Amino acid sequence: MASVSVGELQEMEVDRRGESEESGDDETRRKSINGDVDPSQPTGTSKEESPVDMDTITLDPEEEDVDLVHCRIGKIEGLEVLQKAKTLSLRQNLIKKIENLESLSSLQELDLYDNQIRKLENLSNLKELELLDVSFNILRKVENLEELTKLKKLFLVHNKVTAISNLDHLTGLEMLELGSNRIRVIENLDALSSLQSLFLGTNKITKLQNLDSLHNLTVLSIQSNRITKIEGLQNLVNLKELYLSHNGVEVIEGLENNKKLTTLDVAANRVKKIENVSHLTELQEFWMNDNQIDNWSDLDELKNAKSLETVYLERNPLQKDPQYRRKIMLALPSVRQIDATFIRF
Repeated sequence: MASVSVGELQEMEVDRRGESEESGDDETRRKSINGDVDPSQPTGTSKEESPVDMDTITLDPEEEDVDLVHCRIGKIEGLEVLQKAKTLSLRQNLIKKIENLESLSSLQELDLYDNQIRKLENLSNLKELELLDVSFNILRKVENLEELTKLKKLFLVHNKVTAISNLDHLTGLEMLELGSNRIRVIENLDALSSLQSLFLGTNKITKLQNLDSLHNLTVLSIQSNRITKIEGLQNLVNLKELYLSHNGVEVIEGLENNKKLTTLDVAANRVKKIENVSHLTELQEFWMNDNQIDNWSDLDELKNAKSLETVYLERNPLQKDPQYRRKIMLALPSVRQIDATFIRF
């Protein structure tokens, strides 16, 4: 058998984390914004079900919010009567193709989460659309969205998308969710100057790059990838939440301009020292569990964060100290939660 070096083993470990669909740690599942599969959501409709005929479903022409969740719909048709519809939810059905929506020109939200859709198509007439969710399908490309210039939120979680592309016309986009896909490079985001939240968790991304134009970004989640260095964030001066857990980061660095950060998550990496964060005076949450922190003096880096309320340091060498919780409380008196446990006064 061919020998494998320690470095190669470490790289393989990062790769496995990047490809896992959800983290095994409770703290990394705390928010659906992680980009990982949200365990509170269904894992998928049973594709063994037989689709129903749309003729068997009663539609109200006066309804503005149309909810057709888990109705075993196999084909989008017969919806022309819904001229007043502003939101249409077709979640958890058996739909294979986006079609026959041309007449619903007043639609503002379209939810196609958890179906069997292979292609983004036939959406050009929905010019009022502000939210589109095609998560948990089998898309391979981001395409055919050029006419949706009013789109503000785009959810494409858990598909088979390999590249960020064809988004240049969506200049009003505020939220982009591409977690749990097959993306390797952060690219083609320059036109999205209105973007506030970007979620890229659980992909195969190796480098933080091409983010310079996103001046309005406040949330960046890139958990469970293959990042080894914190970089490329210097222009994100409005960033408030940064999620980098389950990567291969070894040093906390590159955050000099991110002074508005309130949440910093570097859990489950390879960090040996808490450093270069003393200027982050607005921090409220600091996640550093599952690393290699072994020096209590490192906590001095957090003393300028007077509003710090939550600190995660479990599964670091520090936790072996019998006075673990007490020492954190003494070093950081503003903290109200240590790991998953609130402090009792």
